[in-house]
Amino acid sequence: MIRVAAVGDIHLSPESAGALRPAFDTLGDCADLLLLAGDLTRHGTVEEARVVAREVAGLPVPVVAVLGNHDYQSDLQDEVGAVLEEVGVTVLEGRGTVLRVSGVRVGVAGTKGFGGGFAGRSGGEFGEPEMKEFIRYTRRCADGLAASLRMLQEADCAVRIALTHYAPVPDTLAGEPLEIYPFLGSYLLAEAVDEAGADLAVHGHAHMGSEHGMTGGGVRVRNVAQPVLGQAFAVYRLPVRERGATPAGVAPDGSAERAGVR
Repeated sequence: MIRVAAVGDIHLSPESAGALRPAFDTLGDCADLLLLAGDLTRHGTVEEARVVAREVAGLPVPVVAVLGNHDYQSDLQDEVGAVLEEVGVTVLEGRGTVLRVSGVRVGVAGTKGFGGGFAGRSGGEFGEPEMKEFIRYTRRCADGLAASLRMLQEADCAVRIALTHYAPVPDTLAGEPLEIYPFLGSYLLAEAVDEAGADLAVHGHAHMGSEHGMTGGGVRVRNVAQPVLGQAFAVYRLPVRERGATPAGVAPDGSAERAGVR
């Protein structure tokens, strides 16, 4: 089993420096890697990014992250990502990474994602240029996620994880006002996950949502926004697939299988 620790929406600032480090220092005892699902800062400043960097620098497990909308607030997202990468964090946007964990190839594909809504209640590429670009941006994010997951399949990863900030399914938004669902995620992200295959999809963003969900293709989805988890991180245990096997959570016919994910 691969033990995946994950959390998002930690919204760190100089005032909260050191708040998570004691919990993160225990990761070597309970997890094999740490995923950060965006909104790592409050306003996307370099100063806040340095606070995040100090929280995760030198941890006993590899750290993989995507950025969230808060990390874009000051238009310094590239600088925020660079500060994190300086301390060894792998920051993903439309690409994947392969980790060697206890001799197992674990692949993580990441994108921030974007909004647009879900089946039956979603925006479309129609009308004003601004509306078209809104949905096209989400589609580009989803296409990048699918391409990254396919790359991980070609790399023969025994475990594949999709990491986003925005939600791929409405299940994990339960508790949020229905009116804001279109701004919390998009079905295009779930289509990418189902088309390319994954063992787990992890996201944040929905502070009032629910932890557990599933794509139409049977991939387990977990909302790891810290306000939802109520703790520093959650740990999910993923079975290691045999070479060439179908990803956990997806049967050969696309229906749901039971996977070892809590």
